[in-house]
Amino acid sequence: MSDEKQDYKGYLVDLDGTMYMGPDPIEEAGPFIDRLRQANLPFLFLSNNSTASPQDVADKLGKMGVQAQAEEVYTSSLATVDYLNSRPGDSVYIIGESGLLDAVEEAGYKWDEDQPDFVLVGLDRKVTYEKFNIATLAIQKGAEFICTNRDTNIPTDRGMSPSAGALAAFLERATGQEPKYIGKPEATIMDKGIERLGLAKEDVAMVGDNYDTDILAGINNGIDTILVFSGLTSPEELAEKDKQPTHTINSLDDWLTDV
Repeated sequence: MSDEKQDYKGYLVDLDGTMYMGPDPIEEAGPFIDRLRQANLPFLFLSNNSTASPQDVADKLGKMGVQAQAEEVYTSSLATVDYLNSRPGDSVYIIGESGLLDAVEEAGYKWDEDQPDFVLVGLDRKVTYEKFNIATLAIQKGAEFICTNRDTNIPTDRGMSPSAGALAAFLERATGQEPKYIGKPEATIMDKGIERLGLAKEDVAMVGDNYDTDILAGINNGIDTILVFSGLTSPEELAEKDKQPTHTINSLDDWLTDV
């Protein structure tokens, strides 16, 4: 682990725990993004959330004091579409909400409940047994099984509610097949995000607060990492990890201070 700052040419930036904490802004986040803009350093906000559109995310960031454009947001739904575009097939069945449904529809994929080429699973807070049944039968017939992210739970005001990974686990048990996962810490969202930045891996850093998603996404995929102690992972928890981030900072105010 090194605290020496490097001259990265671009950044992948986590949201919850890094730009904001649940419903509360993180005051250092806005100035950090402003410094990236001032230095003409490209960046993407990276989110495992498949339910929100990029514009939804940008609007939320704006309310949190972080100026963002929709084109600067890269969600697991967009990464899923980019993955689909690399595979043969043009029809889908989806368990998910508007962020995923709209992204796939806008990309030109056709809806098919009988024999789709792909079954996509994201968080769906109105999921039904019949949706699971249609998806199960389609996967059994040969549809490629894809899940937007591994997250089994999502924090809500009621507690830790089921998320996309938990829904995928239902189908995995029903079909005996493991899905292709897209979001952090998987390679797909990282590789596709870097492609969007137009940079080489070695020139990009991943900034985040969660060791198990943000930091492992970098470590597992050959990308430098910056762990900020503003959210989930504490210094004490990090000390117990075998693989360490490239850099650690207490606050985003500690990075790019000379811009």
